[in-house]
Amino acid sequence: MATRGFVLSLLCCFLAAVLSVFLFTDWNDTNGDWNSSLLHTPYGSSSEKVWPELELSWRLILATVIGFLGSACGTVGGVGGGGIFVPMLTLFVGFDTKSAAALSKCMIMGASASSVWYNLRVPHPTKEVPILDYDLALLFQPMLMLGITVGVALSVVFPYWLITVLIIILFLGTSSRSFCKGIEMWKEETLLKKEMIRLQEAIANSRGELLIDSEYDPLVPREEKSGMQILCFNLRWKMICVLLIVWIAFLLIQIIKNDVPVCSTWYWALFCLQIPVACGVFGYEAVKLYREHRKRMSTGNTEAICEASIQWTATNLAFCALCGILGGTVGGLLGSGGGFILGPLLLEIGVIPQVASATATFVMMFSSSLSVVEFYLLKRFPIPYALYLMAVSVLAGFWGQFLIRKLITILKRASIIVFILSGVIFASALTMGVVGIEKTIQMIHNHEFVGFLSFCSSQ
Repeated sequence: MATRGFVLSLLCCFLAAVLSVFLFTDWNDTNGDWNSSLLHTPYGSSSEKVWPELELSWRLILATVIGFLGSACGTVGGVGGGGIFVPMLTLFVGFDTKSAAALSKCMIMGASASSVWYNLRVPHPTKEVPILDYDLALLFQPMLMLGITVGVALSVVFPYWLITVLIIILFLGTSSRSFCKGIEMWKEETLLKKEMIRLQEAIANSRGELLIDSEYDPLVPREEKSGMQILCFNLRWKMICVLLIVWIAFLLIQIIKNDVPVCSTWYWALFCLQIPVACGVFGYEAVKLYREHRKRMSTGNTEAICEASIQWTATNLAFCALCGILGGTVGGLLGSGGGFILGPLLLEIGVIPQVASATATFVMMFSSSLSVVEFYLLKRFPIPYALYLMAVSVLAGFWGQFLIRKLITILKRASIIVFILSGVIFASALTMGVVGIEKTIQMIHNHEFVGFLSFCSSQ
């Protein structure tokens, strides 16, 4: 897989960052806290809660426009758009970073929910299967949620400059890889269109219908179905119930953990309890795919088990688990839904853009809604602003899907989704990079602490 080298190198960066925590941390503190040895006194976050009033102004209008476009493009690409929302809310609206991250989750949840509702009423472009790949969703969702909890914990310890560096490396890498993937698909589609023109001129049947390769024909079903029939066909209640059980399990653990003293025995016990929950569900789906793959290989059946075209070997399954955790970790550090890894990954393992976008958005709906519920219980965001921005995102998610899919139908180019995905990730790299560098320079000029923080004492 072309992205393995990049993902493994990024993992090495994360491991180096984690190891540096241990190298720069003094464990012999008499009070039981971790004190960074970079400076003599630990730095506590000086940012206070800043909630501007919801009133008509140029800032609100600008935020509405950026939020609408970011939500529309983010849901189409399957990446959410958290890398755009957080800088927008801090720079233009004036929220503090923590409140902006919480509101970003609300916007991602709203856009994802409307996008999922739209996709449930759309048939699969090439097969008689649901447009949502529930097997892949069940494979990635538990590890994504586990990674988000790890990312939130690391965001407390890591200095701001390190988070900025990791995000820039990740976003530029995934953006460039997705752009190259889009160019490859564009060339393939161009060859298909030329072949279609040649067939149109030479080989048309008696009814005037053409022999068209429908791989990139997004919204033309093989048989006419009503909207309700498509909706019922796309719903797989057994899989949805399993995903909801995982969601509820993580939510209960987070709620209980918030009422337990930080770094106590019960706190770490509840934190570690998430690991068997996530690994158990992932293991069940991984074993299912592995056995089905072995069975088909033994009988000579080369048909793909799900939308992904890769072979479900132990190595590839472990790689998918790693990418799921990595995507969640980035989501926890950034305040996004984890789609910046999941969206490009689904494309890399052979999922067509329409299904990759729908499946990534479906998974993000669970991860972002989990964070929204937790943030609501912790009173991390103002309700009026959250409702307003969610309403904007809901409309943007629906109309974004509608317009882009219509455009794909006209142009016969599904690679548009890949270019949108790449553009959103690149824009996020620029905005997060500029904001992160500016804030780091400001912290250095103000002689603020820029080293690793103590997880226990900074809670």
